[in-house]
Amino acid sequence: MFEKRNEMAAAEALNHPLKDLTRAQFAALGGDAVVYVRPVRGAILSLMIHDAEFDAATDYQLVMSADGTPLLVTDTEDAVIEWLGDKNLGLATLH
Repeated sequence: MFEKRNEMAAAEALNHPLKDLTRAQFAALGGDAVVYVRPVRGAILSLMIHDAEFDAATDYQLVMSADGTPLLVTDTEDAVIEWLGDKNLGLATLH
């Protein structure tokens, strides 16, 4: 009999080797060429980026590198598309 809870516990017990990569090792895999876009509230951005001011109730578009470095914050998806247009970056989608 298959039990999903056992499979999840086993997966959590394993330490995936990609989680322990150094920044240089990650970049060698293309981590510096992949970004993802995430909608985020200004209140959260204010906690993440201390030297900028954001309206707490506004939804922003945050573009981050695969290593979690914020690259762009904007209030429109069109601005993200325009910014990505002249970059040689791959876009990863989040589900």
